[in-house]
Amino acid sequence: MLDDAAALAPLRTVIVARNGEVLAERGYRGHSPARPANIKSASKPVVTALVGIAIERGLLAGEAQKIAPLLEDALPEDPDPRLHEITLAHLLSMQAGLGRTSGPHYGRWVASDDWVRAALARPFEDDPGGEMLYSTGSTHLLSAILTRVSGRDALDLAREWLGAQPGFAISAWDRDPRGIRFGGNQMAMTPRSLLAFGELYRNGGRSSDGRRVVPRRWVEASWRPRTRSRYSGDGYGYGYGWFIRRIGGEDVRYAWGYGGQMLYVVPSLGLTVAMTSDERQPSGSGGHRDRLHGLLAEIIASQRGPAGTTAAP
Repeated sequence: MLDDAAALAPLRTVIVARNGEVLAERGYRGHSPARPANIKSASKPVVTALVGIAIERGLLAGEAQKIAPLLEDALPEDPDPRLHEITLAHLLSMQAGLGRTSGPHYGRWVASDDWVRAALARPFEDDPGGEMLYSTGSTHLLSAILTRVSGRDALDLAREWLGAQPGFAISAWDRDPRGIRFGGNQMAMTPRSLLAFGELYRNGGRSSDGRRVVPRRWVEASWRPRTRSRYSGDGYGYGYGWFIRRIGGEDVRYAWGYGGQMLYVVPSLGLTVAMTSDERQPSGSGGHRDRLHGLLAEIIASQRGPAGTTAAP
């Protein structure tokens, strides 16, 4: 099946694991699961995991904490009163209401000299808690908040707090002009490391050797559908950095990065699947993401026994 997947021209790597055991992996067109790749927005669940750990450690008060006091010096002059209503939960689920920094607004946003201030200055398109407005600016604000409350670089936090999961490592992570790690984009790790992060969530926040890394309640909170994306075309849900939908007859949680950087977790079958693709071309509008969903559906079918029963791993 993975040999046949080579026909998907943008596809670079695939790794399939069941109950923590790697069943198969492939690299295509000179790419390797052991070589770092830019996972793009598939890094958003990494940022949201750090928020959950920060709450558990008492650095943040909880999902309902308002963000304005945490970013007070970056607020615009005469701010819209709704800025004081935005909570961490709104940023985590892309429901802040602020205009998007993704899509057609991305270039202008990253060309600014202060990404935090620019994200907070976007005009409101909805009230906080309203429609999902997918925006990397929201996860970048989370990165800025993590940096401020901890007094540490977010990459250092990730390496310390998430590094307990065997096989997990971040190879590189870009910064904004003010030195804040790019929350939700431009993060490099090997596909094997991406798989290890998925395994952490599949195991309810415990590492493969049994250590608690992410609070179980945070895994459950992150995987709970809270809104729906009008841009993904899925018609399903979005939690805290994770998309939620059914694929191949099973409930699936997945991270999705530009170009087709995918991390799938299928809890019912104990499956974790990582896929990387050419990050230079879109995957949604071109149909590549849907073809990757189709490949996952084939993988799911291969792990079922006769009449839909679960096959032995």
